[in-house]
Amino acid sequence: MKFFVTGVGGQLGHDVMNELARRGYEGIGSDIAPAYSSIQDGTAVTAMPYVALDITDREKVSEVIKAAAPDVVIHCAAWTAVDLAEDEDKREKVKDINANGPRYIAEVCKDLDCKMIQISTDYVFDGQGTAPWEPDCKDYAPLSVYGSTKLGGELAVSSTLEKFFIVRIAWVFGLNGRNFIKTMLSLGKTHDTIRVVSDQIGTPTYTLDLARLLVDMAETEKYGYYHATNEGGYISWYDFTVEIFRQAYELGHEEYSPDRVKVLPVTTAEYGVSKAARPFNSRLDKNKLTASGFTPLPDWRDALSRFLKAYEF
Repeated sequence: MKFFVTGVGGQLGHDVMNELARRGYEGIGSDIAPAYSSIQDGTAVTAMPYVALDITDREKVSEVIKAAAPDVVIHCAAWTAVDLAEDEDKREKVKDINANGPRYIAEVCKDLDCKMIQISTDYVFDGQGTAPWEPDCKDYAPLSVYGSTKLGGELAVSSTLEKFFIVRIAWVFGLNGRNFIKTMLSLGKTHDTIRVVSDQIGTPTYTLDLARLLVDMAETEKYGYYHATNEGGYISWYDFTVEIFRQAYELGHEEYSPDRVKVLPVTTAEYGVSKAARPFNSRLDKNKLTASGFTPLPDWRDALSRFLKAYEF
């Protein structure tokens, strides 16, 4: 199979390209930069074919993807700056990227009769209650511009194609790009007390593990909606931070000793600052993965351990 991957400058796209190389598949990467300009870590993605693409340009999307003639498009590119998306002057751009971009890609996939994997988010729901969200639940009620535009992308893909996978993820982290773990590690070096929200509940997703699953999916015709995060149960951002520092300290990084830096749980209301409403309930039900024969992602603690051992502090 031949793959076309968007957003290879980001956390997930980077790992998807490397997974394709590991399995011997042909992969063409794309992003908005004129050339691959992300982390130069010596992995396969840095040397694989690359083409610049603005996914908000309908004609260019058609031209570039048709020229590539892939069997599968894995669409990882997105606007993910949740708070910034709320700014009035950013909203149209966010919609162009998160809703219109997937529509244009889906139209080309339909013309080429190829598969499309669309990455989405739990933000398409209202984040209320405590029950895990089912992948085929249609009770959409996004609370933010980010959530509503990602829902727009989902609906564009599902209404255009039959050969689609819509994969919702949450709390993403990878070695390439910014994420919560890197932010906490940075804060832990300069603060002796860190306040972290304890009433938002979900499960982290390691892009390295997710990339493997996405390629597994592409090798099948088991289309539809799926939820994919690491296993290991549901936790809060506070719980996650405590474990990040515990593992970092065990690896010999003394600055994360519980005697030097304390992590304090606070409510979302107490924490404040966010422009966008965050979901309290990011629990995603992943049973459909195993029911469809896919191998679940490993425990999030194991994923965190592998990330920290590979990360340059």
